[in-house]
Amino acid sequence: MTTRRDFISKTLLSSAGLMLGKSVMSMSASSYNRIIGANDRINVALAGLGRRVGAYYEPMGRKEANVQVMYLCDVMQHQRERCLKEISKHITGKPTLENDIRKVLDDKNVDVLVNATPDHWHTPGSILAMQAGKNVYVEKPCSHDMQENEWLVATAKKLNKVVQMGNQQRSSNHTIDIIGQIHKGVIGTAYKAVAFYSNSRGKVPNQTKAAVPTGLDWELWQGPAVRRDYTDNTWDYNWHWYGWNYGTAEAGNNATHELDVARWALGVDYPEYAEVEGAKRHFLSDGWEMYDTMLSTFRFPENKIIQWDGKSRNGYNTYGSDRGTIIFGSEGTVYVDRNKYKLMDRTGKLVKNFDSASHEAGNALGGGGDTTTAHMINFLNTIRGKDKLHAPIADASISMAMVHYTNMAYRAAKGFAVDPKTGRVEDAEVQKLWGRQYASGWQPKV
Repeated sequence: MTTRRDFISKTLLSSAGLMLGKSVMSMSASSYNRIIGANDRINVALAGLGRRVGAYYEPMGRKEANVQVMYLCDVMQHQRERCLKEISKHITGKPTLENDIRKVLDDKNVDVLVNATPDHWHTPGSILAMQAGKNVYVEKPCSHDMQENEWLVATAKKLNKVVQMGNQQRSSNHTIDIIGQIHKGVIGTAYKAVAFYSNSRGKVPNQTKAAVPTGLDWELWQGPAVRRDYTDNTWDYNWHWYGWNYGTAEAGNNATHELDVARWALGVDYPEYAEVEGAKRHFLSDGWEMYDTMLSTFRFPENKIIQWDGKSRNGYNTYGSDRGTIIFGSEGTVYVDRNKYKLMDRTGKLVKNFDSASHEAGNALGGGGDTTTAHMINFLNTIRGKDKLHAPIADASISMAMVHYTNMAYRAAKGFAVDPKTGRVEDAEVQKLWGRQYASGWQPKV
C-alpha cells in the first residue's frame, strides 16, 4: 500500500508541478485536492450495508479522513442500491456495487476493509482481508467465540496489520478524560464496575421455513456458518436471536461496549472466575432462542469485580439511563455513558457533572455519531502513522473474552475458573464451547 501511494504521490505531484507552471487557475478545486491528497488517500471497501452502515457516511465524507470508497458490498441487492444512494450525498466518486466480499478483497487497490457483516462473518471476513493485504476496521463483536478471538489476534500480529474493533467509546474524549482521572486515583482504588443495558425489544417471530427473499444471496450470507434452510426474516437482524450459528446474543450485540469501558476503568485483563444468571423471561413462546435477561459476574485478581446487568426486553432504567457503566472506588464513584459522566464522592455527593458535546446514539439500531467518526479517523490516521489505535485488536479481544465467557457460562449452565494470565479455561464441558462448527471449506486458515 505504501509503495502504491508513493508512486501515485510522485507521479501526480510531478504532474501537478507542470500544471502549476502552466495554469493552476485552470484546475477545479476538487481536481487540485485529489492531486495534493493522493499520497495520503486510503481506498476503502464497506462490507455489510445494513443498519450500521449509516454511521460511516459522515467519517467517509470527512476531509481529514481523505478516503476513496471503492466498493459497497452486501449480499442483499436493495441494501447495495440504497447505500449507494445515501452515501453519495457525502462522498465524491461512485463506488462499485459488489455481492461477493471475496471479489472485493481480490482488488489489490483496496487498502482497508470496514467489516460490518453479521457476527458469524466478523473474524473469517477480517482474516481473509488481512491475508489479502488489507487493514481492517471490524465491528463489534470482533469474534464469534474464543477460538476466533485467538485467530484474529494471531493473524493481525503475524501479518502486521492495523486492526481496530468498533468499540467506539475508546475514542470518546469525555470517557478518556474520566478514565484517566480514575487511573490517577480520583475515586481512590477502583474495585468494582457495573456495566448495564436496558431495552424494550418486543416479540420475535417464530422461525418458519420461507422462500429466500428476492435479491438475497442466502448461500453467501451464511458463508462460514453451518448450512440450514432459510426461515422468514432471518437475514434482517433476527439472526441475532436465532441460535448460536450466527449470533452472540445480547452480550455480543451490546454488552461488548460497556464491558470494555468497565475493564478499561479497573485496569484489568482476564478474570479468574466467570458466572452468570440468565434466562429468557419475556414472550416465552416467541422465536427468541437465547437469554433476554442476564447478570454476568467476573472476578479478577486483587479482589476486583465486573458485572453486566443486561435486560433486553425490560426497558426499566435501573441505573437512571438505558446504558452506561458505574465504577466504584474506595473514595468515590463514577457514572459514565456515551455522552456524559458524573463524579461523586464517597458519601454520594455530586462533585462534577460533565455533559459532553458528543451525540453518539444509545439504543437506536445502527447507532452512530461523532464518537464513531472519531474512532474511524483514529484508525485511518494510525494506518498513516500519524496516530496510535485507541482499540487495538490485541486489547479489544480481551474485553471480548467477557462476552464469550458470558455465553459459555449460560450455555453450559455453570460458572468456571479462568487463567487470568492467558484467558484459557480448563473445565472440559465449557471448553467444548471454545470454538464453533464451520461450513465445509470455510474454517479460517491461520
